[in-house]
Amino acid sequence: MQNLAVRHNYTLEEYAELEQNSEERLEYFEGNVWSMVGASDTHEDIVINIATELKTKLRGRGCKVYGSNLRVKVPIYPPYRYPDITAVCGDRIFEDFFGLRVLVNPLLIIEVLSPSKQSFDLNLNFTYYKSIESFTEYLLIDQEKPHVVLYTKQSADAWLQREFNSLEDKIYLSSIDCEISVAEIYLDVEFPKIERPKHPFQVFDNE
Repeated sequence: MQNLAVRHNYTLEEYAELEQNSEERLEYFEGNVWSMVGASDTHEDIVINIATELKTKLRGRGCKVYGSNLRVKVPIYPPYRYPDITAVCGDRIFEDFFGLRVLVNPLLIIEVLSPSKQSFDLNLNFTYYKSIESFTEYLLIDQEKPHVVLYTKQSADAWLQREFNSLEDKIYLSSIDCEISVAEIYLDVEFPKIERPKHPFQVFDNE
């Protein structure tokens, strides 16, 4: 993310006004405002794959899947954040934030990791999202290799972690009663080639 301006003391009302008049998504924390940088093509491929699969599988079941333009209220990171994908089933609750609609009750939040924000999504972001009462599942997607981590809420202070590293793996999302495969997540994604390290010993031919 890039800072929008030198000024660091925006009020929440001023931030809302900036959002309403901006063509790009802005994020706020403790008076600072940032412009969200563009994502890679791989990131967008993965987001579209997941959103398409979930929308198809959840059709007619009273569930909604949203992309990265949805504002989600985060009580300990006010006023809200922009997850890559959000899903909710049943009644959707929105609050008004100075004229902006903010979702209050997400069930599932999905983030596609990038090198610049991987640690943030895995640590701080997860901590912030845990303050959402309805939030019960967190899916993290690596965009450089087949690697998916699912956190499922067991109690107020316990989350079950499961990892999926094969394209053959199936992931059951209990929060929305839906299954998605790792292959579906990475459909048409080309992973960067990993160079094998050179052998530490040089071999000489005998003459």
